[in-house]
Amino acid sequence: MTSFVVDRTQELAAFLRTRRERLDPRDVGLPPGRRTRRTPGLRREEVAELAGVSVDYVVRLEQARGLRPSTEVVEALARALRLAPDERAYLFDLTQQRPPSADRPATAAAPPLARLVADLSPLPAMLVNHRSDLLAWNTEMTRLLVDFDTLPPSRRNAMWLCLMHPRVREFYLDRERVAREGVAHLRAAWAAHPDDRALTALIAELSAGNADFARWWAERDVKVNGRGNKTMRHPEAGVITLQFETLRPLQDPDQLLVICRAANTESRRALDRLYAG
Repeated sequence: MTSFVVDRTQELAAFLRTRRERLDPRDVGLPPGRRTRRTPGLRREEVAELAGVSVDYVVRLEQARGLRPSTEVVEALARALRLAPDERAYLFDLTQQRPPSADRPATAAAPPLARLVADLSPLPAMLVNHRSDLLAWNTEMTRLLVDFDTLPPSRRNAMWLCLMHPRVREFYLDRERVAREGVAHLRAAWAAHPDDRALTALIAELSAGNADFARWWAERDVKVNGRGNKTMRHPEAGVITLQFETLRPLQDPDQLLVICRAANTESRRALDRLYAG
């Protein structure tokens, strides 16, 4: 089985290459016709010029030759490569220029947060940690997805359910978008928690057992998605579009509170039918 222990040097090299190759020279204000281009994206020379570093420095970074860029260089590379905020944070994590979290990964819900999840009824709500393990949930969330109490603890993970559970994986109408967003979120967590063996084991399991996950993981998209819509075709209630919001408690920053609500009148009626049944 492929190892998914974080090799920061190799991952930094691959990430910089993929971000460079996706850019068009016109995206960064460079004339497109300098020379005939044999490969897509920017050349290393152009990245070096935009970041204010030497070409040799960029080459050594992309060849994983053990460099550790300073904060200033990381910021310059992020600007040169036009990284989105989540990608920028990922780059800083890879280069270890952000202080590591002192918090241990949460494996159980903080009691006040578990009570809050229950009190949020009738809104579907759940509590997860950074690797999307389910720590607490209310009755409405189980009616919406699956009765988590019937699952082994190792299977109480939102990403595993979305990709591997025979019932849940068929719920989402736009399954690829939902799954891709989950993979991009997991990649950000992977860089921020390099010593989390449970997380690396989960990534290895999903890569070995799901070809889609393996392909999307290799694309190295990074996005922390805390808000949005998901539409599902529920076997009992029909089509439901949910708005979800993810909140991070100050007291327990590794425990994320996910709250859902109907996005429209039809979905509200569908939820009412589901909970009344």
